[in-house]
Amino acid sequence: MRYSREHKLETHARIVKKASVRLREKGAHGIGVADLMKEAGLTHGGFYAHFDSREALVIEAFGYAMDRSTEHWRKLAAATAPEKRLAAIVDSYLTSLHRDDPGHGCSLTALGAEIARESPKARKAFAAKLEQMIDMLAAQLPELTRKAARKQAISALATMVGTLVLARIAGTGDFSDEILGAGREATLGRAAPAKPAARKSPSN
Repeated sequence: MRYSREHKLETHARIVKKASVRLREKGAHGIGVADLMKEAGLTHGGFYAHFDSREALVIEAFGYAMDRSTEHWRKLAAATAPEKRLAAIVDSYLTSLHRDDPGHGCSLTALGAEIARESPKARKAFAAKLEQMIDMLAAQLPELTRKAARKQAISALATMVGTLVLARIAGTGDFSDEILGAGREATLGRAAPAKPAARKSPSN
């Protein structure tokens, strides 16, 4: 059966979206192609009609997840006063909801360590998305020079990512919440109250 180009594009997008969630939940090597295709409601045999290799799907799924996170931050910033934008992003990131839902959260915390062991091609693609995230954060610091804003954005993102990783290691109790609070304070230079779990996840 021949499918239209639109149908193929829609199917491709569905595979990437499903894969982005499962890879963040299970890790880059925690789920196979057959399972990923099953999640998308397709057979294993149809995989190569959409991707040249498993690595190609992994790269695209990572990119999708990172783009969603960056877009979430951009929308949050647009709805917030300029002087409060970085704080709003940090406060939305370091939450118990994000900690407890890696499948719909930041791929840096879920997959960063694994990507560092991937092929040069995968690392290059991931690094490009990482730089876009950093530039987006730096844009929320217009009072600084570009170099200073970029430096602060890198520091903020590194603290946010490290905090969330530690909070997930600690589980879901008081110790984990303490780590999230310390991370918010370290990133923003102030004590920040924990945000309610009703906030949306930073990606999907």
